Amino acid sequence: MHRLVDLHTHSYYSDGTSSPSEVVKHAVRRNVEILALADHDTVDGVAEARGEARRLNIRFIPAVEISTCLHDHLHILGYGINTAHAPLIEFLQECRKKRIVRIRTITQQLQAENVLLDYEEVAACARNTVSRPHVADLLVKKGYAVSRQDAFRKYLTPGKPGYVQPSGPDIFETMAQITSAGGVPVLAHPGIVQSRWDFPAWTNAGLRGIEVYYPLHKTSMMNTLEDVAEKYGLFITGGSDYHGPDSGREKEAGIRVPEAAYNKLEELFF
Repeated sequence: MHRLVDLHTHSYYSDGTSSPSEVVKHAVRRNVEILALADHDTVDGVAEARGEARRLNIRFIPAVEISTCLHDHLHILGYGINTAHAPLIEFLQECRKKRIVRIRTITQQLQAENVLLDYEEVAACARNTVSRPHVADLLVKKGYAVSRQDAFRKYLTPGKPGYVQPSGPDIFETMAQITSAGGVPVLAHPGIVQSRWDFPAWTNAGLRGIEVYYPLHKTSMMNTLEDVAEKYGLFITGGSDYHGPDSGREKEAGIRVPEAAYNKLEELFF
């Protein structure tokens, strides 16, 4: 038996297109049983999402997704965090400041290639955490690309004129900050970053879980990750990486996880 959960969703406080309340409503319509809002480098949407989750009677986990400097997609999800924990808030503010520097550099590089957009225009597209998808959205708006994905392919991936290395914290500092805020560090979409796996070091430093069930993970990858979870004593999560409508990504929240994984989530967070 499998259960429908979603521990990986985003609102317009980072690079999603929906409000936190709208994310919750969509999950409820999809019959999701456990939901987490995990915006990039910010927890500003959690209070609204938590309030809506209470109103609609869906189990909710406060969360954040922190982008590290190791790889564009090597991210750590922090679940069950105290969103009022001052050191975490300060840490996330520093993460967002580093993002601003990166985005400024991206726009400067694009300008050098006669792609006419500036940082202030990009920042105006973001409600809180500014990121490459906001650059992509502006590239679409100005006619340089037809979608977020097209903009990334043309301008924002390694080897393209607007690519700049990620500027986030290292993975060990990230996990330490999540733990200090009472949270549980979990590796996001590990199948995308297989070339960077270092589970012995990560688990020794406090990694507690792994996102096995993810839309881009094939069955063979999920089987491999289940073996990794068993070997290193990691609990299993699943998430859709829902970004809302008009984001160019999968538009349906919710992903099925085995009953045993669901029960472990209940044990850990409720």
